[in-house]
Amino acid sequence: DNNVWVVGDDEECLVIDAPHDIEAILGVVGTRRVVAIACTHGHDDHVRFAPDLGHVTGAPVLLNPAEREVWSLTHDQAPDGDLVDGQTIEVAGTTLQVIATPGHSPGGVCLYAPDLGVLFTGDTLFHGGPGATGRSFSDRDTLVASIRERLFVLPDDTVVKTGHGDDTTLGAE
Repeated sequence: DNNVWVVGDDEECLVIDAPHDIEAILGVVGTRRVVAIACTHGHDDHVRFAPDLGHVTGAPVLLNPAEREVWSLTHDQAPDGDLVDGQTIEVAGTTLQVIATPGHSPGGVCLYAPDLGVLFTGDTLFHGGPGATGRSFSDRDTLVASIRERLFVLPDDTVVKTGHGDDTTLGAE
């Protein structure tokens, strides 16, 4: 029940998380060039097929370096590049800003597209509250601080595209 997000235009796109079913993801991608596969965090239900998708599309798989230990529980090889706080990714005329939001996992990140008014939160924030913190490498206090200090400073009408379940807005949360 994971969400996979594809951001782009008719020529190029960015895939956010690649947990399952490469064929379904490729069906959405179509003939577009994939600029990268951005992993919001390293839990297997978000990255299981990221390396395979990267191989098929030729796109680099990006992950916050603080997620390497979590990533290594699923994969032997390292991701192709890093996602670090403040970094930007350009795709189809849109800029996505990387926002570090540790807590659900040590190096969790969100991707914010201010011109679209959209925030991709992975498992940091869901419709109805913070992401889970019962998994290894999770810390609830850190997660709540990340949400309050890093996300709730964004506009209230920002649409939140979560890693699981329905959309919400920052104002609603």
